Amino acid sequence: MSDISEKFWDASVEELKKGYVFDEETEEYICLACGETFIKGVIYQDNQVLYEAEKFVQLHVQNEHTSMFDYLLNLDKKYTGLTDLQKKMVQFFYMGLNDKEIVKEMDGGSTSTIRNHRFTLREKMKQAKVFLALMELSEEKSKVQTKFVPIHRTATMVDDRYNITEEENDEVLKAHFTEGLDGPLSTFPKKQKRKLIILRHLVTKFDSNKKYTEKEVNTVIESVYPDFVTLRRYLIEYGFLDRTADGSQYWVKL
Repeated sequence: MSDISEKFWDASVEELKKGYVFDEETEEYICLACGETFIKGVIYQDNQVLYEAEKFVQLHVQNEHTSMFDYLLNLDKKYTGLTDLQKKMVQFFYMGLNDKEIVKEMDGGSTSTIRNHRFTLREKMKQAKVFLALMELSEEKSKVQTKFVPIHRTATMVDDRYNITEEENDEVLKAHFTEGLDGPLSTFPKKQKRKLIILRHLVTKFDSNKKYTEKEVNTVIESVYPDFVTLRRYLIEYGFLDRTADGSQYWVKL
């Protein structure tokens, strides 16, 4: 399973708006919402219509994810920075509603309140642009850059546990996979940050485009560590795996 979270966070604003990136090494178009890939040069078919790869990934984003606006708006608050009310406002603006129409949709309030919301959100956008420019300039200037492991977008709670450098990540994996990363897990650590590093590696054993039964999930985990029940529970708690209410199907949430 490729790390779609890393592709997502490395994408430019324009790429996030489109919903896909092009990987020059593999010559694939990659959906930023689900990680599905489309090979350049291959012709794809949908409803008896043929499409080139880039056009087909655009169709895929539309059919499978409605739109990147909807997908991005529904990301957790820790990524959008928007309150529930602000999300509603952005949705109404996207729909092209004027202030009076929004007041009706909100079933209360006033047009002046809506104008204030518009102003606040535009100021927030300006601040985001300046902050992005500042961070990019500071990283370009810095000779030594600390590289952090990207946070998976479905993380249930982002805190200090996710403050993991690539160097720290490698050290923990080497310490707990003594026979190599394809070998068994020697011990499951007690510290939460170390658990997160182990779980992040463990989820790469799963195919992000596949649905698994509980037995299949157990088999994958047990090939790495005997206590599959504990690891399965942590994979769900940390937002790496999801499942149906009856536990009949599991899938990767990345």
